[in-house]
Amino acid sequence: MLIVSDLKQYAYCPRIVYYRYCLPAIRPITYKMEQGRESQGDEEDRERRRSLRTYGLTEGERYFNLDVTSEALGLRGRIDLAIRCPTEAIAVEYKDSPGRTGPHILLQLATYGVLLEEAWGVPARRGFIYFIPARRAREVALTTALRGEVERVRLAIQTMIRTEAMPAPPSQRAKCEICEFRRFCNDVV
Repeated sequence: MLIVSDLKQYAYCPRIVYYRYCLPAIRPITYKMEQGRESQGDEEDRERRRSLRTYGLTEGERYFNLDVTSEALGLRGRIDLAIRCPTEAIAVEYKDSPGRTGPHILLQLATYGVLLEEAWGVPARRGFIYFIPARRAREVALTTALRGEVERVRLAIQTMIRTEAMPAPPSQRAKCEICEFRRFCNDVV
């Protein structure tokens, strides 16, 4: 079973997921990863005191660190914040960044939306990325194209794991400078 962050990581750099599944004894943890977890916990405490107005909502029930699983898709994950409204499900992903989002973050949010739809039986038409430093939320439409990308990446990961074929490095080598697996990609750096 894949976890949602595998799809996010694959979209950022497929080699990260390759190392996780094909060389599982290796998993460096960086300071940035630890700091992100700590910031997320602090933000959760603040979120419990806020109204849903941040997300343009007047009603809904919040679920923090909600575990979701789809046996059919072979996916599981933990959503930072899920909001259940009478007519929709909304996933909220906290990010300890100033307000930039790459396609990998949008893919992660869309995957959570797909899992919430299956779990709760209501549509997930949108989600939010909450930027902790700026204390603001950005709405993201969960489009058909984004949902299609979820399926494409899920299948690509499953194929990569089955064949144990190391994928090409990312086209943007600047990503390699901050990667926890930098020292393993000798063909790149």
